[in-house]
Amino acid sequence: MRHAEPGDAAALVELARAIGAEPEGWLITNGEWRSSSEERRYLRAIRRSPHAAVLIVEAAEGVVGRLSIARDPHPASRHVADLGLMVAQGFRRRGAGRALMAAAEDWAREAGIQKIELHVFPYNTAAISLYGSLGYEQEGLRKGHLRRGEELVDAILMAKQVGA
Repeated sequence: MRHAEPGDAAALVELARAIGAEPEGWLITNGEWRSSSEERRYLRAIRRSPHAAVLIVEAAEGVVGRLSIARDPHPASRHVADLGLMVAQGFRRRGAGRALMAAAEDWAREAGIQKIELHVFPYNTAAISLYGSLGYEQEGLRKGHLRRGEELVDAILMAKQVGA
């Protein structure tokens, strides 16, 4: 596992497109993700920021997991970070997501973040189980929070206190 570099952009775009194409609709992309050049610019900006990180897991097949985490910019909630996780279909339930989550919590503590939040679809029971096993608790249900095409879908808000 390591921090993503701009040179990882094409592999990260491919990972997102593969997950976005799954019939379960794990990503809200409307079939589109950033281009490789947009992803490269994003990774350059993240690399310069002390308030965000993109972590990846690699296997022989290439990049198989990605976790993005960023501190909330609002002054009243700068102690909170939001994260997003994606793992390639063939690597789920094999430790990649758990390892990325542990690394994100370490990064958050070093950055002085006290709370990590995430959103998960109510039908993504495997992810809800993973997050629960790591100590994340459901804090709420955000009805119609995300748009998938013309449909509004719910999101469960989960969070964990990670610092003092």
